[in-house]
Amino acid sequence: MKDQLSHRRDTMIIYSVEITIEAGIESEWLDWMKRVHVPDVVCTGCFSQCRIYKVVDSAAAEPSYVMQYHCRSLEEYHRYRDSFAAALQKEHSDRFAGRFRGSRQLLEEVSPGVSA
Repeated sequence: MKDQLSHRRDTMIIYSVEITIEAGIESEWLDWMKRVHVPDVVCTGCFSQCRIYKVVDSAAAEPSYVMQYHCRSLEEYHRYRDSFAAALQKEHSDRFAGRFRGSRQLLEEVSPGVSA
């Protein structure tokens, strides 16, 4: 059991956040996310990096983006959630209130990447 737990600590965790934003504020929102919000989240020290993706296969009229924050362990994610998430999420909500929808997922890597 101890070996399983130590293995889990070494497993990559991805905190995935999907945001659907009003089309009229897309460029303002994306600029703010890239310049302010994502760097602030990464600067907590809980994540090693973040990648931003635009959803391209959606039939929805409003654009959606996925931010994938890479975390070294579940404990680091919990540190983010317990110490930083509320304030950072409030800043986003206050700035773009009523103009976005969001969802979050926590993903655990189960296999290393496969390359060609």
